[in-house]
Amino acid sequence: MMNSQSWRPFIMVSLALIMGTIGTALASPLYPIYQELWQLLPSHITYIFVAYMFGCMATLLFLGRASNSFGFLRTLQAGMLFVIAGLALSAISPNALSLSFARFLIGIASGLISTSAMLGLIYTIPDSHKQSAPQLSSIITVIGFGLGPLIGGIIAQFSARPLMTPYLPVIAGAIVCLVSLFSVKHVPTQKQPFSIAPHLQLPEAQYHGLFYIAGFTAFSAFASFSLFASLAPSFVKDIIPWHGPMVSGTAIASILLVSALSQFTAKKMNPRKALNTGLLSLIIGCMLLSLCVYMHWSILFFISVFAAGMGHGLGLLGAFGMIHGMTQPENRAAVMSTYLFVAYLGTILPIIGVGYLSDHFGFAAGILGFCTAVGALCFILLIFQRRLQAPLQH
Repeated sequence: MMNSQSWRPFIMVSLALIMGTIGTALASPLYPIYQELWQLLPSHITYIFVAYMFGCMATLLFLGRASNSFGFLRTLQAGMLFVIAGLALSAISPNALSLSFARFLIGIASGLISTSAMLGLIYTIPDSHKQSAPQLSSIITVIGFGLGPLIGGIIAQFSARPLMTPYLPVIAGAIVCLVSLFSVKHVPTQKQPFSIAPHLQLPEAQYHGLFYIAGFTAFSAFASFSLFASLAPSFVKDIIPWHGPMVSGTAIASILLVSALSQFTAKKMNPRKALNTGLLSLIIGCMLLSLCVYMHWSILFFISVFAAGMGHGLGLLGAFGMIHGMTQPENRAAVMSTYLFVAYLGTILPIIGVGYLSDHFGFAAGILGFCTAVGALCFILLIFQRRLQAPLQH
């Protein structure tokens, strides 16, 4: 029987990962309130949303190897400092520009925390559970992402100061996490010299086609979730009879809950089969959301949320498995960075496009444009995936 002490460092790192990811989508249910208060256009909301991704991508590109140079604990502590600063600035932001900068800081934190916590969980998990570390880190990340909009929405719904109060308990939790990380003992391994040079790499030539299919499947999955997380709270009030941040926060959290359950139940599924099923679910989700916007049937919104969550979970599970199968230990981290870079573009480019269309032609046009483009991309990926026969290594 493992003693409880040996689990303590693992639990500390897990809590830091959860606190780091809670901050990422905490503001999503609050966007309609910001929009009304500051008289923002839909595109302004998308800029605030994607500011976080710019911070995250810049960190992955230039600071992705920080954990190898400074150790995972120092990198995790730096990430927690950025979370606290970003959330504190969010709570007192007087305008959209300062909120965007706060989101950028939270993005930097997310990039630092996601890479260092992944290493930290592998180092601190008791030996008997070592092989479960990657799955556990994926599930813990989704829990954090899901808790953010849920906590933000529920507190904002019943608070007299809905743009400040939701941030306070998370800031307090992050401070407690930061302090507790100083009690974790870890002997650092051989450290690499620090370099900010981007380290992106493609797999071997025969896997290029499958790599792009995996990357753009993740692009579509991230884009679908980001649509719900950025603009859904604003357009939902025209479709669903219930209103308020709690409703939109629960809708966003439920996508991630469905995603986590899909990944958990299908974890032994063949990666290419999982990817195909994920793409089909995303296509169905796009079709249902288009119908929902056109016909204003709230039931279609809930089914589209379920389909998007399933597509998100299975698409990412299949893509991750495929990347694993086309890489060796020595090139896996660099290929994974390239894959994440392609995937995270899905949280930026389509969302800015939806914001632009919504400004000029209304929300319905923005959503329909998104569903058409992402649905078509998923369909093309599905066709090409069936034609490519390159076998994966394992």
